[in-house]
Amino acid sequence: MNADAETNAAPGAKTDHRTALYAPADRTPHLDPLLARLDRLGVHGVALTWVDNAGLTRMKGVPLGRLAAAVERGVGMSPVFDIYLVDDSMTSSRHTGGPDGDLRLVPDLRRLTALAAQPGWAWAPVDRFDQRGAPYPGCQRQFARRMTERAAEHGLTLRMGFETEWVVSREGAPACTGPAYGMTRLVELSEYTDAVLSALATQGLDVLQLHPEYAPGQFEVSVAPTDPVGAADEAVLVRETIRAVSLAHGLTPAFGPAVTPGAVGNGRHLHLSLWQDGRNLCAGGTGPFGMTRRAESFLAGILTALPALLAVGAPSPASHLRLEPSRWAGAFQ
Repeated sequence: MNADAETNAAPGAKTDHRTALYAPADRTPHLDPLLARLDRLGVHGVALTWVDNAGLTRMKGVPLGRLAAAVERGVGMSPVFDIYLVDDSMTSSRHTGGPDGDLRLVPDLRRLTALAAQPGWAWAPVDRFDQRGAPYPGCQRQFARRMTERAAEHGLTLRMGFETEWVVSREGAPACTGPAYGMTRLVELSEYTDAVLSALATQGLDVLQLHPEYAPGQFEVSVAPTDPVGAADEAVLVRETIRAVSLAHGLTPAFGPAVTPGAVGNGRHLHLSLWQDGRNLCAGGTGPFGMTRRAESFLAGILTALPALLAVGAPSPASHLRLEPSRWAGAFQ
């Protein structure tokens, strides 16, 4: 269950994450009730996660009794993960990252969640700060938050949610044999997919759909839209929940963009809409597909920046094995 349910704060209440680390009153509201509840649930450790520039989720864990200290002072971690590649090798950059120096990882308690598929563990994403308590320029969560705030300065709100696709296998072969989108696949793996839905719901995630996909052994789950930072956090939580449930059922999940060269791969499609004064600017307009002029300009900007965005959104060689025509992927700008 998400921590908001156990506090007096409104869900999604805005917090200034630019505050220096050594101001625990700003970052530890209602911490004692949260710790007490997690203790009652049998939680012993908290996984503190961030996503590196290769798209991999990295973590440091703290015992439950050390969570308050982690919030107050952060947990140490090198900035080297900004230059990690998907195979754990490291590149170099004069702009960011490297094995020297230290950062502070500070958990966001608004996302603190007991993990239904990993008994004894809870999870929280982190913001990254430098040793002085200033926001670290390479922190993706804080960057996304700043961009959200910039949009708000123009009266704009973004709503978004991710689809997560994965291929599930058993001993190297697809775990089900039914056709694409076929009910047969659900029948073959009904207990497994039920466990996925149950774990996601227990963790407070609003699942919209779960269904078989095109590739052998492939499934997809989509969750309801939320704010940009929340959507990114939920994408991490969904993936790691699926991973835990799969392993508990003797199955292996693969989230890579190209599981089999030359075949359809896994996407991470993003559904997003632009809002102003409670109105969806992507609908009800006079432009193509009902878009308003402002929504057209917004999407034109995304298309213009798309090649550069691929460096972050498709950072591995396997990503580009998928970005080809007839692969159910957006291969064209």
